[in-house]
Amino acid sequence: MSTDEPPHPQESRPPQKGDTLRSLAEALRTREDDALAELLHARPDLLNPVPTDLTQLAARAGTRASVVRALERLDLFTQQVAQTLAVAPEPTSYEELLGLLAGDDGDAAVADALPGALRTLHGQALVWGTDDRLRLVRTARELLAPSPQHPSPTGLGPTVAEATAGMSPTRMQDIVAAAGLPTTHDAVSAVEALTALFTDRARMSALLDEAPAESVEVLSRLVWGPPYGQVTADPARHLRWLLDRGLLLPTAPGTVVLPREAALHLRAGRAHRSPAPTPPPVAPGREHRPQVVDATAAGQAYTALATVEELLKEWDEGGPAVLRAGGLSVRDLKRTAVALDMPEPMAAFWVELSYAAGLVASDGEADERYAATPAYDEWQELPAPRRWAVLATAWLAATRTAGLIGGRDGKDRTLSALGPHLDRSVAPEVRRRVLSLLAGLPEGAAPDPDSLLARLHWERPSPAAHDLRTRIAQWTLNEAELLGVTGRGALSAHGRALIGGAPEGVPGTLGVRPPAGAEQVAAAGRAVEILTPLLPEPLDHVLLQADLTAVAPGPLERPLAEALAVLADVESKGGATVYRFTPGSVRRALDAGQSASDLHAFLAAHSRTPVPQPLAYLIDDVARRHGHLRIGAASAYVRCDDEALLNEILADKRSQGLRLRRLAPTVLAAQADPGTLLEGLRTMGFAPAAESADGDVLITRAHAHRTPPRSAPEPVPDGPPLPDATLIGAAVRAIRAGDLASTAPRKESPRTPGGALPRTTSAETLATMQAAVMTGEAVWIGFVNAEGAASQRVIAPVRVEGGYVTAYDHTADEVRTFPLHRVTGVAELAED
Repeated sequence: MSTDEPPHPQESRPPQKGDTLRSLAEALRTREDDALAELLHARPDLLNPVPTDLTQLAARAGTRASVVRALERLDLFTQQVAQTLAVAPEPTSYEELLGLLAGDDGDAAVADALPGALRTLHGQALVWGTDDRLRLVRTARELLAPSPQHPSPTGLGPTVAEATAGMSPTRMQDIVAAAGLPTTHDAVSAVEALTALFTDRARMSALLDEAPAESVEVLSRLVWGPPYGQVTADPARHLRWLLDRGLLLPTAPGTVVLPREAALHLRAGRAHRSPAPTPPPVAPGREHRPQVVDATAAGQAYTALATVEELLKEWDEGGPAVLRAGGLSVRDLKRTAVALDMPEPMAAFWVELSYAAGLVASDGEADERYAATPAYDEWQELPAPRRWAVLATAWLAATRTAGLIGGRDGKDRTLSALGPHLDRSVAPEVRRRVLSLLAGLPEGAAPDPDSLLARLHWERPSPAAHDLRTRIAQWTLNEAELLGVTGRGALSAHGRALIGGAPEGVPGTLGVRPPAGAEQVAAAGRAVEILTPLLPEPLDHVLLQADLTAVAPGPLERPLAEALAVLADVESKGGATVYRFTPGSVRRALDAGQSASDLHAFLAAHSRTPVPQPLAYLIDDVARRHGHLRIGAASAYVRCDDEALLNEILADKRSQGLRLRRLAPTVLAAQADPGTLLEGLRTMGFAPAAESADGDVLITRAHAHRTPPRSAPEPVPDGPPLPDATLIGAAVRAIRAGDLASTAPRKESPRTPGGALPRTTSAETLATMQAAVMTGEAVWIGFVNAEGAASQRVIAPVRVEGGYVTAYDHTADEVRTFPLHRVTGVAELAED
């Protein structure tokens, strides 16, 4: 590669051949502020706390935890480049690195992709140096270098020099002689001669041409790794041939290794068997017309709203109890799934989504239960498209992962719905990346799942996170379909708008940074606009039929739906909802305070067909008998003006469990409580009504239990929070200023040894400050703040009075006032 186009343009002045950078800190000093800002954005853990200067920034960038995190976030090819640098000589040149990646035959795709990968590594301070002296940071080399305990990802073993360290000089001379090389006078030159042989393509080929076929077979099994093998104390002839010539070197008793130089020859110079310079494309699967996709997704979006409403209606009077350890019990989740008529994993998803959207929470009472929040009532008043946007945006940002429910955590504890330990900080990133990859396909095209997972693996190949990311991606495809973000597997128009029309993203990252604040609100608003015409308008009528059913040919207006849900039972759902009128449902409406005339008027006003005669008879018949029996607390009693009816009850064997006895001709007493007595008589076919202590009929309406105001759970961030541009800009200025203070040339003083804070007496400090005010020169000071933290600063004093010095602080890039008693000392800066 020509040095006219260096592979790391993020450097402010790309280091040229001949530059002598001695450390990562010096390399960082050559960068422009924009390049430092990109480093801090890519590795936000370096900002906590803000480094005092570039030396501290470089030291922090080389810590093990930070390097591990940075390596895990690289794409496959960039990781392969870092792994190759770990097994290359240090330092190595760009041409040598390209040769190790592309092999002897060359690989145009690798040559094209290598500059971008090196830009990423340079930008993240994992690689530093010039084109002819590239260096991987020491911690990354230690993490990626091969060893018996931690084999290299490249499958290469140690070099000849590393494998023969500690070998006796006599044994080294025997190996050199057996390989056909002249003996040397010491072990060092013998190692050099053997290394030169293994790296010489012609001589190495000639040596292997003499090898027995069995020996070549052994090498072929070790060449791509792992490079270690086992031998006995008396190895076979073909193994002895390899051992005698150093093609297998002992590393421990009974263990041998194929040296790196020999393996590279057998690999035709490649460090990796299969370099992956380009990301695998996401292949389209089945294709549909975009209109069909949007209509399907819109229908599923409406079903999602109905499902959440049905769930919270089920919990309206107080949901399941909260387990002592938090969350729902397995029995309560199963009961909820039965009520929603869906599998338990799907019910768990809707429960978690409602919780993530802030629509459900625990009530915090002594007998703690789950219930809807006040936000649910506000959510219900929103138009359907906006209600969907609330759910969809909550799902995109949630770190709680419903797919884990039913599994076990690291301590073998069962993971329960709404319980702890369900947060996975990578979930929002993976969800958004999956959707952005779908957005890159042609409109109406569903992805091939295998190619989608292969692409995600290329973008984040870290083995530790691969399994979890794969599962989250698979769950994302299913959940997006349930929620109506996708239709028939393809991204819908409103789903595309929801993610901001995200492109495929930049290779080397797992997608784009999710929009925040106003951007996300705007994206949700665009999704609402697109979804609105796709959803059906709510209807204000039903179709009454003679078989005591009512058909709602579409979604109903909320007041009509709520009133009809009291008067009738839902028999079936789908494109049209079928309600059935029964004596029990009519009695439920009468218990809620409605009269027979109210029900007749309601049905006549909202039916496009005449009210069938059987339905009118049913309402009148139930109303005529409703409240004929009255039940109150005695512990419980039954009163009725019709003595014959009370006689009928006493004669019925089904009343024996209520333990009734006559107190008066028109009154029966029971040992059961009023609720049990009321339900028992209804089971027997009667229509009793409860009454108050004053003898008035009690109207029983559903009591909507609500929690106190609750906020939605906050997503758990994946590592340190991403800093904004303002914070990064301030941090870069502070680091630059601190570096100026720490590296500013200053006059030597016996009181100020190199690297220490200056030390002067109070009188000397005052005199030097006053002199600097008169000359306008900058000075170097040591300063201890109110918290006791010491720092060094370069300041230009402006005024000294009242025990304070006012000066322009080059470190903070502002005018500040310093108490003189906190200044440890002052020194003049040396002339440039």
